[in-house]
Amino acid sequence: MENWSVEQVCNWLKQRNLGELVPKFREEEVSGAALLALNDRMVQQLVKKIGHQAVLMDLIKKYHQQKSGLDSLTGCCETASKNFPEVISGKNPKSVFARHKMLQWTSSYALPDFPYDVKCILAEKKCPDHSMRIRIIEFLQADMTKYLEGSLYPNSQQYNIVVNALLQAYPFLDEDGNGFLLWKRALKDRFKYVRRPIEDDEQVLRNKCKFGHRRGQTRKSSFAENELDVQVQIEEEPAYLKGSTMDLHIKWLKQEYMKTQRNWKEVDNKMNVTIEIRRKMISNKAPLKDILRLFPFLRCPYQLFREFQLLTHMDIYKKTVGILEIYSENILSLYVVRNNPINIMLQENLKQHTEEDILKYMKMTAACLLLPDVFGDDSSLFAAVNEEVKAVTPVLEVKNPFNVNSCEFALYVEREELAQLDDCTMALAALVAAFHVFDIPCPKRIHRTLEFLESLVFEVRNPASLP
Repeated sequence: MENWSVEQVCNWLKQRNLGELVPKFREEEVSGAALLALNDRMVQQLVKKIGHQAVLMDLIKKYHQQKSGLDSLTGCCETASKNFPEVISGKNPKSVFARHKMLQWTSSYALPDFPYDVKCILAEKKCPDHSMRIRIIEFLQADMTKYLEGSLYPNSQQYNIVVNALLQAYPFLDEDGNGFLLWKRALKDRFKYVRRPIEDDEQVLRNKCKFGHRRGQTRKSSFAENELDVQVQIEEEPAYLKGSTMDLHIKWLKQEYMKTQRNWKEVDNKMNVTIEIRRKMISNKAPLKDILRLFPFLRCPYQLFREFQLLTHMDIYKKTVGILEIYSENILSLYVVRNNPINIMLQENLKQHTEEDILKYMKMTAACLLLPDVFGDDSSLFAAVNEEVKAVTPVLEVKNPFNVNSCEFALYVEREELAQLDDCTMALAALVAAFHVFDIPCPKRIHRTLEFLESLVFEVRNPASLP
């Protein structure tokens, strides 16, 4: 493993159902030597999900143990031959080892060490609320994955073992004798959720062919029964996604998004064809992560603006440019913003430049950031300037707004970065577009600011005016 290339490490991850980590490992150029040198802190930076962190660290640890001779293959063979004489009688050694391993897993399984807040609830013998149940399930799933050496496909017996261990340790979790089925279903759903990012992985598709998950497939011939060119319907998608043609469009979009050189004309066509599905998912309040997983191009400002135009027939970027050019001087002259830290910062930076374009850019940036203060709204729900984003609704993250060389703009939704943006005009347009494209209700504390912007974008007869 020490001499593995980055590509070999990526293939190794896929074989262990960790295909979701491949793009990050490629980006960071993690070779075999780098993989074995990873520590806990590095793994946390590379990998977001706790379950994947646990699996990766466990696999690295086991490799080191095997290398130093702690796990002796000879010992395993001797144990297997004593307990299972079938090996000698000519039966498949792989099945025997698998059976032996299962018995070891069954006899050695113990519940994980839950976090402190979970322990407190369990110690008080209180029935956990929904969020606490999710926390418990997440840790059980991560722990099971570790026991299964990275596999994300437990069998029914293994689910039973874990749920029984939980209910025996904490009997009050067995509500009216029906708790077992509820906890088992929740645990299975969690594994399905974790498997989603790797559903297009080659090995996963092979498993689906092998074990009969042929919903939506079309056999080409008896000889092609197990080939990967058979169309496989992705499990757990909403019912209205079922259909081979639409699946192909979505799969193409996901693959094209990973490329550096993209066929934008075809992207536009595919986004046009699949808009009905997106709108239905959004109207049904599907999780934003699921929407972006299927349609990652919504992270691109151009496609976000285009989606807005398909819905409203308005060019929001062009409108936003006009708004800032017309109103920036008026906004900066208002008494209410005179002593605002943004305006003070602007005035200090204006003294350092003489170029007309830079001065105009700075004034438009300041006007954009000062809008909530003009209307007496909560500016933290509009933009986080040199601060951490805290709002769940669409909000801008702005760093060094008046530094021409290092200013950064980004759009956040649900505290996750959705898109990087070039300037304040694009940022403001993306903010307004995000509320409409993802059908997110406008918070009351920022309502007047967005109402002013939307009245100008949609050209209403009596648009809102500055105070």
